[in-house]
Amino acid sequence: MKIEDNIETFNSLLRRRGFIWGPSPEIYGGLAGFYSYGPAGKALKNNILSKFRLELRAFGFSEVECPQILPEIVWEASGHLERFIDPVFRCQECETMLRADKFLQEQLPNTAIDGLTFEEMEALALSHKLRCPKCDTHLGKIEEYNLMLKTSVGNGTIAYLRPETATTTYLLFNRLNQDARRQYPIKVFQYGKAYRNEISPRQLVLRMRAFDQFEIQLFIGKEQEYNYEEYDEFNQEELPLLDWPTQEKNVLVPNRISLKQAIKTNVLKKPAFAYCLYLGYYLTSKLGFSDEVIRLRQHAPQEMAHYADDAWDLEINTKQFGWVEICGIHDRTDYDLKRHGQFSKQNFNIPMGTDQNIKEIPQILEIAFGPDRIIYTLLESNFSVEDERIILKIEPDIAPNLVAVFPLVKNKEKIFNLAKKVHRLLLDNRVSSFFDFAGSIGKRYRRQDELGTPYCITIDYESLDDNTVTIRHRDTMEQKRVLISEIVGYIHKN
Repeated sequence: MKIEDNIETFNSLLRRRGFIWGPSPEIYGGLAGFYSYGPAGKALKNNILSKFRLELRAFGFSEVECPQILPEIVWEASGHLERFIDPVFRCQECETMLRADKFLQEQLPNTAIDGLTFEEMEALALSHKLRCPKCDTHLGKIEEYNLMLKTSVGNGTIAYLRPETATTTYLLFNRLNQDARRQYPIKVFQYGKAYRNEISPRQLVLRMRAFDQFEIQLFIGKEQEYNYEEYDEFNQEELPLLDWPTQEKNVLVPNRISLKQAIKTNVLKKPAFAYCLYLGYYLTSKLGFSDEVIRLRQHAPQEMAHYADDAWDLEINTKQFGWVEICGIHDRTDYDLKRHGQFSKQNFNIPMGTDQNIKEIPQILEIAFGPDRIIYTLLESNFSVEDERIILKIEPDIAPNLVAVFPLVKNKEKIFNLAKKVHRLLLDNRVSSFFDFAGSIGKRYRRQDELGTPYCITIDYESLDDNTVTIRHRDTMEQKRVLISEIVGYIHKN
């Protein structure tokens, strides 16, 4: 099957099997940048979040939850009102707006666009004679477009929907400091909605106006960044790193290198930040991405935020959209707490190092995941067509359904009732099970392969005699007879 056919088949699967629907609301024609998750998509998302939460608790992180709407002063302090902008081409003829960097990357796929100034992007569009795709007019100068969504609260108080969850976590610092009894680093994460008024959202759930974020923060002292104990536990771990000097040589293949070697060769500067890169990579690999599709790419100096000391994107290579960022890992220095301290008149200078008489504002290290992007890239990476059989080879512990139960024939009451009992047994033992009796067994197998269900259980005539069932494995299609009393243990063991 051709790749193009594969992509079309995959896109159809997302809609047809209840992973991603939209743009929403579909019955009214849809609004760009807003999508819904069907039962399979929502189950997959919940399982991913549960896995992340479980893993992060093991790494010593705690979870918080904050408001989604905050007053204007917060976003003035954070710099979002001034700097949270996209470069846009606005057609002088038809008023079509195009996000400049994304438009140029689509039109010139072999040209490096990230990090270019407005003037450089304008010159590039001019030299390649790029025109408005809607009315064929020459593109003019680039404008600034603020992505913040503005609203009012109560008696006209100006507020904004948060464009990220991270800022709302920073505002809790005094409380977190007390709660942690001033033990550093403070390790915390937050999951929730964020909102950005994207100019022309596209690429399904990769770029939306309302989306999920899962952001992990470390509040840490300068001295501790260079003498971080947990780094020593993982410094032999190898990561696929693509640093900026390598990219300048037009090499886009990452180099697998240990964290220790990366520090030694100055690819990375701070052990605590190296630990953050490892944690982002570890969480991603636990979801079942293959090593071949993962890389960590360092930002170019001109691509980094003005306050950042270092920044890397964890990217997944997709067939449809190329390399897609699913996680950003940033050394934000003390910029955030310093700004919020100034605007709120709070003192965030606290004892941090070995000398408790010396006070400093904590540094912030950030690992920012986009769960919607994870879902798309994970589904695409695990999608395949084998002998006209569509399969999603999703890890069992995050698949929408772990098991599907089938009566061999639905019009035989004893077989149907026994199948229902097996289904109930699984549910009572908190095994996610789906009951299906419609169509032939072959078609039912195919439907579950498309959903990524690892195990299918068939109850047949033999089951009535010896209380055994047939368990069929998704990836190998191998079948095994197992006693009903041993099904739960077998599923958990395998």
